[in-house]
Amino acid sequence: MAYIRRKRHSIPGLNTTSTADISFMLLIFFLVTTSMDVNKGLIRRMPPVENEKVEQLQDIDQANVLTIHLLADGKVMVNDVESMTDVALRKNVRHFIIERGKQHVIELQIDNEAKYDRYFHIQNQIVLAYNEIRDAAAKKKFGVSYSACSEEERETIQKFYPQRMTEKYD
Repeated sequence: MAYIRRKRHSIPGLNTTSTADISFMLLIFFLVTTSMDVNKGLIRRMPPVENEKVEQLQDIDQANVLTIHLLADGKVMVNDVESMTDVALRKNVRHFIIERGKQHVIELQIDNEAKYDRYFHIQNQIVLAYNEIRDAAAKKKFGVSYSACSEEERETIQKFYPQRMTEKYD
């Protein structure tokens, strides 16, 4: 009997020398092409730190106070009368600031159950109203937009339309 001798084939191994290079290149590619969101906050000027806390009580005429109430369900009430959209709120705030001038106060009442995102939408509408008023005043007085004004011109406009807000949490 003759035996048929089979030839043993060796299984070739995988060449893994370039896998580290490929992984590194993919890592760099994804890092470069991925955008990172930067947390943004509200730009507010905080009062300077004082050694002694001095409280000044002022009598404010209620006719000069615009009360914006953010309810737990996300609805916005102005002077506890009507529910409004964000655009209508901005127009109402703008009209109130122009009508009352330096004497205006915007009181923002926030329900404890209100959504944080909704609170920022309301804040943005108020800031947009101030920006629109200041921009129109700068164009009227200096002939340029508020953003194109010098620092001194901006201060002049801010004196006419100061940002006077207070917040209350229910």
